[in-house]
Amino acid sequence: MAIYQSVGATATVQGDSGANSSTVRRRRGGATSATPLEKVELDAFEGESSSEELAKDSSSDDNNNGNGVDDASKGNRQQNAADFSAVNFDYRPSFPAHRRIRDSPLSSGNIFKQSHAGLFNLCIVVLVAVNSRLIIENLMKYGWLIKTDFWFSSTSLSDWPLFMCCLTLLLFPVASFIVEKLAQHKCIPEPVVVILHIIITSTSLLYPIFVILRSDSAFLSGVTLMLFACIVWLKLVSYGHTNYDLRALAKSNEKVEGLPSTLSMDYPYDVSIRRLAYFMLAPTLCYQPSCPRTPSIRKGWVFRQLVTLIIFTGLMGFIIEQYINPIVQNSQHPLKGNLLYAIERVLKLSVPNLYVWLCMFYCFFHLWLNILAELLRFGDREFYKDWWNAKTVDEYWRLWNMPVHKWMIRHLYFPCIRHGVPKGVALLIAFLVSALFHELCIAVPCHIFKLWAFIGIMMQVPLVLITNYLQNKFRSSMVGNMIFWFIFCILGQPMCVLLYYHDLMSRKVKTE
Repeated sequence: MAIYQSVGATATVQGDSGANSSTVRRRRGGATSATPLEKVELDAFEGESSSEELAKDSSSDDNNNGNGVDDASKGNRQQNAADFSAVNFDYRPSFPAHRRIRDSPLSSGNIFKQSHAGLFNLCIVVLVAVNSRLIIENLMKYGWLIKTDFWFSSTSLSDWPLFMCCLTLLLFPVASFIVEKLAQHKCIPEPVVVILHIIITSTSLLYPIFVILRSDSAFLSGVTLMLFACIVWLKLVSYGHTNYDLRALAKSNEKVEGLPSTLSMDYPYDVSIRRLAYFMLAPTLCYQPSCPRTPSIRKGWVFRQLVTLIIFTGLMGFIIEQYINPIVQNSQHPLKGNLLYAIERVLKLSVPNLYVWLCMFYCFFHLWLNILAELLRFGDREFYKDWWNAKTVDEYWRLWNMPVHKWMIRHLYFPCIRHGVPKGVALLIAFLVSALFHELCIAVPCHIFKLWAFIGIMMQVPLVLITNYLQNKFRSSMVGNMIFWFIFCILGQPMCVLLYYHDLMSRKVKTE
């Protein structure tokens, strides 16, 4: 009522009291059934209507009961009557204010059913304000710590063996194509095809390891080459395994549901260098002869994503050089020094490390993979799911890296199940393979084999059991989600960073 009075509805009503009185009497007439006005008032109680809707209903009802004259004066009188009705009958004192049982929006049973967009915006504002103050304070206290050769360095020319190795990795897909072409024309038997693929894929992984270990290269160059080598290995395994299955289907003429239209009915097994080249460039690790394609390339969208990628990459570099490096350099080995001091260093390192990890995820999984998919018109852009809502560690690993997860399911987990391996053992094998690749990508560039990354990944197995137990015991809870965030981001990653840094420094001191 106060809203209507504030806009002058009462003053307007007083100018035409006679018409309004007749309208009010007409609304209140009839005790046997509720008038449209009263129905709207009841709906307004439940939060499903508003005073504006009440005015519309009153105006439309007057048009139905009037003499049909459509002029400006009649319209004004009807609007005045509607305003008067809203003022006098909306939220009457006799209407009950409490009609059903309701929980508060932040109650435990209702909190995850509400939208928290406003709280999310508040968190963003607070994070920007707090971190802006910390950045200004850090610059005032320590100055500009970023080195001029952070992005480019003259010493990086010594990494040319790694660059040449990266280029020669392109020969392994060609070798796999030749093997598949020979298999298609039945020039070599199936066991020989399998052995040749094993040799090619193993060499594609061992050759970069040998080059990195023989070279005194920078850590970033070694990590880049190892990641590229692991991707090539995963793609070649998928290429050989998928073609092996296609040959088996072509021989058996078996009808399998769920295959795309290009593979249905006759299962055409056609080895094409064009398909292999597209697969090696596409943002996927699972080979298939045809993929969903988008109609065109959005050049403006690609440009905006590239600019965002550059900005977030620069932000990662700033955090690493301005925050993480000084913290790590002023720390002790976490397993050899004072326990409380080590905990303090880990907690201090956890926040900037978390920012870098989130920026890395956003840059690689969202920006870079989407840019690559757009340029190749690759249609399936599900590179990740809502892993941040994972209630168990097992759920996190199924949501966070979809290309690797699909590869594990397709070429490792279900093949083990089909060969009679128990599900628990198959899951353990998947974690074992993941731990080995994590160790290779970090230990080989560091020239240190302390198995910290391997142990960190394998420790996820008991965490899977613990979080699954907690989720079954406390259903609809986020206990497992909090455990994941704490163990993985607050404790695990900073601890690994400190361990590898001090072991790397110790190695440099010994070599010098």
